[in-house]
Amino acid sequence: MTGAFDPATPSAGSIYDVNPTPVRIGCLGAAKITPAALIKPARAGTGAEVVAVAARDRTRAEAFAGRHSIPRVYGSYRELVEAPDIEAVYVPLPNGLHAEWTLAALAAGKHVLCEKPFAANASEAERVAQAAAQSGLVVMEAFHWRYHPLATRLMEIVAGGELGEIERIDAALIFPLVKSSDIRWQLDLAGGSLMDAGCYPVHIVRTLAGAEPVVTTAVCKERSPGVDRWIRAELQFSDGRSGRITAGMWSSSILRAHVRVTGRRATMTVLNPLAPQVFSLMTVRGPGGSRIERVRGRPTYEYQLEAFVSAIREKSPVLTGPDDSVANMRLIDSIYLAAGLAVRRGSSELV
Repeated sequence: MTGAFDPATPSAGSIYDVNPTPVRIGCLGAAKITPAALIKPARAGTGAEVVAVAARDRTRAEAFAGRHSIPRVYGSYRELVEAPDIEAVYVPLPNGLHAEWTLAALAAGKHVLCEKPFAANASEAERVAQAAAQSGLVVMEAFHWRYHPLATRLMEIVAGGELGEIERIDAALIFPLVKSSDIRWQLDLAGGSLMDAGCYPVHIVRTLAGAEPVVTTAVCKERSPGVDRWIRAELQFSDGRSGRITAGMWSSSILRAHVRVTGRRATMTVLNPLAPQVFSLMTVRGPGGSRIERVRGRPTYEYQLEAFVSAIREKSPVLTGPDDSVANMRLIDSIYLAAGLAVRRGSSELV
């Protein structure tokens, strides 16, 4: 049996129509993820406008701005953060810099969309969460998968009882990162496979469970001393449910992205829950047979940016706010410690 869940896709009739003044966003750095995560969604009627970019190398920022028609360039992050006409800041910097520049943006009165992982560790995340609460500003971690209709559908199925009592949730993300000089391999920038790939399955398991697990065991393989190239952790919830997260950026498995929720009556398996606009397949199997669903929708990043704008303009709730981020980082810290590795350190802890 095959079905399709086709949500409303307001390509015309978005929040931009309700709030014609776009949220003016400045981008810190010229990261590769920025066009897909921010620039294209901003031009898709999500109610946002990218008005500036800053980089430590001004020439690089100017080249990036030219390619993407961004009107203004700053030669330092500080200049952009303190620009009076910028309402919000997007932080796609290396992991170890996320907390420092989110804190700087909050101090300057700016809303923040921060790429995952939210911070280098739970302690940093707690500092940012406290600053966000005191500021009253919107702070969102960019777990874009959570804003797509597929995530809503998964939550509905888990909560609706079709699977029966949930017994186990497993999630994995593995992709190849061959370039040894990539900043995601640098320990001093809070690199490692758990930070860059693993934060997703950690977040998926926590979200679908609706609870916080503890780590029972964890194992890893290192690319260099202290930097994991592959990692796996077994999890336990207080109500008896179990789980597992697997992550890798250099592994015998070249590419894996899935989640499996095992219940007493049926099992739900989802291929590629992170970018369903490219391709995704959900299968529910039970004693009575199986069915397949494909959840249609726009790019995850468009939904995410709409939610960010809505939180700023309409005071809408944020699904991936600072409290959720702190819990995610606590579990990441626990996995590292259980695997025999040190918790990452961030730049905010050095200033």
